[in-house]
Amino acid sequence: MQLARYHPGAGTVWADALFVSVLQRSDQPDAGQVRKAVAAAVRVYGGEECARRVAQEFGDHPDTAVARMRWARAVAAEVFAAPPGPAPDRARRRPGRPAARSRARQLAGT
Repeated sequence: MQLARYHPGAGTVWADALFVSVLQRSDQPDAGQVRKAVAAAVRVYGGEECARRVAQEFGDHPDTAVARMRWARAVAAEVFAAPPGPAPDRARRRPGRPAARSRARQLAGT
């Protein structure tokens, strides 16, 4: 019988890394601090070790681990939701103006 291997998505790894980082909710970290803390945790521990540490914390302190993971998931989702930089062009379209025709419609001449 073959063992199945779990491959977490990037969002899961970021949340786990934030969970095991030195940042605390009470620090009210900004996006830059979160990115640095996540990068440091992944660099030091790697994704799998971050997950192991999360599991250990849930085993040792389930009451506080739940609240910390809820915070880590929310912050990671907010910080890593969109790439830094200017908004995509489609977001800067003026309200009320129709969007450009799709490439398929342009080729079809409709």
